Amino acid sequence: QVQPVESGGGLVQPGGSLRLSCTGSGFALERAAIAWFRQAPGKEREGVSCIAGDDHSTYYADSVKGRFTISRDDDKNMVYLQMNSLRPEDTAVYYCATDLLGPCWGLDYYDLAYWGKGTLVTVSS
Repeated sequence: QVQPVESGGGLVQPGGSLRLSCTGSGFALERAAIAWFRQAPGKEREGVSCIAGDDHSTYYADSVKGRFTISRDDDKNMVYLQMNSLRPEDTAVYYCATDLLGPCWGLDYYDLAYWGKGTLVTVSS
């Protein structure tokens, strides 16, 4: 069964950092685009970042550009989302998702086949 699995969420103070991880259960991440989305309480789901599986191009939402960095280590079957300078408005459940294809289709494209169960990030003092 194909299942992305997120980890690394937690409670952090404003200005702090966290690194989220996404691994593939039942599939290899290699050559697959992996996208991160988030959903805050009472708000719509938002695309955060994506890294392509073919050329490793990266994409970011304007709200996180310059603060978040997405990367991948295909040898370890992992994709990371390094989040710095966190703000209270970054509080959300973060999900990684994929359709096992190489390109990123856009951060407003939600029709991906496989989604993780999410990891909660809370930014609060």
